[in-house]
Amino acid sequence: MTYFLRALREAAKSWPLLMAALLCSAGVAALWGANIAALFPIIEVTLKGDSLQSWNERRVEEARGRATRARDKAADLERQLDTGSPSDKELAATRSRIDALRLAVQGDEAIAYSGERLAPWLDRLLPTDPFQTVLVVVAFVVISTFAKHVLLMGSTMLVSWVAMSITRNIRIKVFDKALALDRAQFMRHGSAGFMAQVTGTSEMLASGITSVYGGAITEPLKIIACLGCAMMVSWRLTLACLMLAPLVGFLMVWLNRRIRNISKNILARSRGFHHVLLEALNNVLTVQAYTMEDFERERFRTCTGDMMRTGMWHAFYFALANPITEILGMGMVATSIAVGAWLVINQQTQMFGITMTDQPMTVPGIMIFFGFLIGASDPVRKLSGVITGLNVGMVGAQTLYPLLDTPSKLSETPHPRCLPSPHQEIRLENVSFSYDGIDTVLKDVNLSIAFGERVAIVGPNGGGKSTLVNVICRFYDPTKGRVLLDGVPLTDLALHDLRRRIAMVTQQTELFNESIHYNIRYGRWDATDEEIEEAARQAHAHEFIADFPDGYRTMVGPNGFRLSGGQRQRISLARAFLRNAEILVLDEATSQIDVESERLIHQALAAYVENRTVIMITHRASTLALADAIVEVEHGRVQKRPARQHQAA
Repeated sequence: MTYFLRALREAAKSWPLLMAALLCSAGVAALWGANIAALFPIIEVTLKGDSLQSWNERRVEEARGRATRARDKAADLERQLDTGSPSDKELAATRSRIDALRLAVQGDEAIAYSGERLAPWLDRLLPTDPFQTVLVVVAFVVISTFAKHVLLMGSTMLVSWVAMSITRNIRIKVFDKALALDRAQFMRHGSAGFMAQVTGTSEMLASGITSVYGGAITEPLKIIACLGCAMMVSWRLTLACLMLAPLVGFLMVWLNRRIRNISKNILARSRGFHHVLLEALNNVLTVQAYTMEDFERERFRTCTGDMMRTGMWHAFYFALANPITEILGMGMVATSIAVGAWLVINQQTQMFGITMTDQPMTVPGIMIFFGFLIGASDPVRKLSGVITGLNVGMVGAQTLYPLLDTPSKLSETPHPRCLPSPHQEIRLENVSFSYDGIDTVLKDVNLSIAFGERVAIVGPNGGGKSTLVNVICRFYDPTKGRVLLDGVPLTDLALHDLRRRIAMVTQQTELFNESIHYNIRYGRWDATDEEIEEAARQAHAHEFIADFPDGYRTMVGPNGFRLSGGQRQRISLARAFLRNAEILVLDEATSQIDVESERLIHQALAAYVENRTVIMITHRASTLALADAIVEVEHGRVQKRPARQHQAA
């Protein structure tokens, strides 16, 4: 509940819109009760051929007469008590009777007072002809119904705008969090987890906010308006009709807990669903190459079947909410019919010794009372959907906000230091690193790389080569030790300042489903078309790009599937060349390039790497020829030696 209240507080920042929505809801509730109350003059007065003005005058006179008689009766009883010697039982009964008479006097005087205040308005607004009065009342009901729906639509749109704004902000925050998290925490959630949060979970939160600021305000106000009017007719009878309310409240609490648990299960199933879907589609070539289509189909059918079963339980409890609230509504109506009919037929004011009304009820009066209770039963029924939406929103908030509150392990210093460009040295001091806190990937690494030095990192797979590069680029922070740039720890630099100094080309080339021009320009967004073409020429990509009908505007497809592996890698190289960074990181950057292209690219690299620090993970002899020094990484241990010694060895 704490996280959901946090979401509501964020929504409350749009208080002018919510206040407008609240006023609309209050108007809807007032018109809801007024529509029912407007039927009273038709039933009570006009159909008898009387006018509201004469009815009101007669009602005032009758109330004054009843008050006078009750006052006189109470005075007689007081005199009897003063002159007689009643027993304790008789004294108590007489006092009770006197109190009842005094309450009746107060009620009749209130009726007379309201009638007197109402008289000028009736004379001014309503005709004296009964049929014309019917037409006025009918016109009022039609106009107020239209106004009610206009206000209802206004309230819905205002609340929806606030809810969607909150949802958009939440999605932006989740996306920002995904980009800001260190790689370890990102992989713990995975792309599927973040996708589920951005889509389904955000929608759940929006549903909860809409329920609170929409239905959770409008529907209770309708109920209050109708029950308030019903209490004006007979508050005792109204309370009698609400006898089932505690039972229904208990059932709703139980139902809320069930819906909340089911919603949590739906979220968990949704993450599994996205995981299976993305994993199979992102690796579709492997799936097809190893003829695992049937296996993946079965996985997908299993996870969707689990989602369906959980969804059916959710639908069951959601559907169960309506009957429970219907019980309250029908219980109110049934009780009012039974009790009201007995009071009207027998012209009584009490039932089972309990006073229900001060005066015997008339048929039109009890019908209006029925109308108010029926008017209250409809919003009670709708309130079940509101409560369900509230539970769904709470589950969404409990999932989203802990993720948003997760701090990145790559914390930014509040006062970052600035270093001149280019740098002078990268140094690792006693650096150790472990992904899980158990297996150490790097062990007490001490390494220095001077500016302009070209270093090749070699070693067996799993030895820690990529981890070493990731620590230097600060995709991870060391478990132990420090990485320094010109003597300043990387943790004292702004991440943006550090990363702007680096251009990277990895073995697993990542391209966007955009044009070639877009993917190369990603290296430096303010680059001109001439600079983009020059970078492509340096990477020997211009030749094959020019052969495409659309040239640089050619769409590469998801992750560049329309291009060959070598073409993708050359576009990635062009992107790195365009960045013109002082540190170039190549992780098997020529692994998918043919021999001739590799020769040309190495010529370009030989010219490009001048006055740059180059860190290369490679096994190719042609790439090693570019290196000034070789860093051997094996089982987490690092040893650096000149390239000549490595070649001699």
